[in-house]
Amino acid sequence: MLDKLKKVWKIKDLRNSVLFVLGMLVIFRAVAHIPIPGVNSAALSNFLQGNQIFGLLNVFSGGTIERFSVAMLGVAPYITASIIFQLLVMVIPQLEELKEQGESGQKKINMYTRFATVPLALLQAFGFIQLLIRSGGGIITNTGVMNIITMTIIATAGTIFLMWIGELISEKNIGNGISLLIFAGIIAAAPSAVQNAIVNFNPADLNIYILFLVITIVTVVGVVFINEGQRNIPLNYARQNRNGRDSGPRNYLPLKVNTAGVIPIIFAISIVLFPPTVAQMFIDTPGFVGTAAQFIVDMFNNQIIYGAIYFTLVFGFTYFYTAVIFHPKKIAENLQRQGAFIPGVRPGKETEEYVGKVMNRLVFFGALFLGVLAILPLLMEAVTGTQTLAIGGTSLLIIVSVAIRVVKKIEAQITLHEYDRI
Repeated sequence: MLDKLKKVWKIKDLRNSVLFVLGMLVIFRAVAHIPIPGVNSAALSNFLQGNQIFGLLNVFSGGTIERFSVAMLGVAPYITASIIFQLLVMVIPQLEELKEQGESGQKKINMYTRFATVPLALLQAFGFIQLLIRSGGGIITNTGVMNIITMTIIATAGTIFLMWIGELISEKNIGNGISLLIFAGIIAAAPSAVQNAIVNFNPADLNIYILFLVITIVTVVGVVFINEGQRNIPLNYARQNRNGRDSGPRNYLPLKVNTAGVIPIIFAISIVLFPPTVAQMFIDTPGFVGTAAQFIVDMFNNQIIYGAIYFTLVFGFTYFYTAVIFHPKKIAENLQRQGAFIPGVRPGKETEEYVGKVMNRLVFFGALFLGVLAILPLLMEAVTGTQTLAIGGTSLLIIVSVAIRVVKKIEAQITLHEYDRI
């Protein structure tokens, strides 16, 4: 590890890139501590503690919601816009043609994504502010129209600023900028979580703390194992030498266990948030609407129902997103075009069916693992009886995934530099 750090420091371009990324993350955390005026922070903190859904988002964003900071929305609107365009590529032929054009087409899609982020950020900021106003408790001290418009514009500008920082980070080829911003937000919340655990420590609960530590280690190991796990399908090529043996080294078709990454969880969070968020805005409405809104809020506040819905959505979205990005037909066509084939499987339709069958088996384990990770805080709370020791499985997945990707990116640049020196 020390040897790699020395190499990073010695390579000027790589050193400058790493320092630039760290500088951008510092700026992000500084912006996250700039509050939007006109909010009762104590009342907002009490509201978030009593709302498990927004409390989860607060931890996920590194405390930006609790501070009602300029960056309170984080990069969520940009992620939502990205997901929307990934789905639109499947149904709109013009977007599909852009994607097939390569880098130039992808740049246009990214531009459309940025444009779509602005109205989504405005909508989310306005909706959240209205929710805080309707929740009572004097969270928003000034409910005037101009003040609400100002707050909405400031929160939207914060999201656009973070989107710009994320793209600057991505250009340095150290890692995905948006992922690193989320990573930084989660890491920033870690000291507060450790502090709460120490303050609330009770010697009588030592066994629970040991259990927490063991489960955390097992979870991290499991995340690494699933995230890096893949099934290597052997490939043969039509080219043969004089002895009739395959020429060249053995080749494989790698199929990852977790192809979808953390996207299914982000999908599920968006869906789970929508009904209770809308319902809380209509709780005070008289008649059937108010009764139905209260029923929805109570249903999602039930740990068992909430956990079951969350798990089911994550499990289902894992299959869905894998189907979006993984195409067995294209893989079979590419293998046939390259003169490659799977031993014992005929090229074409049979290869397509075989690859699809293997991937479906892998996705099952990946979906099951992601579903358990998503509800891990609820499971830990049920076992320990406290929220202080709840393990954020999603947070661990993001931290480990981003860390592994950054290390691989840096190692690749070190290898490329050493190759150029030869």
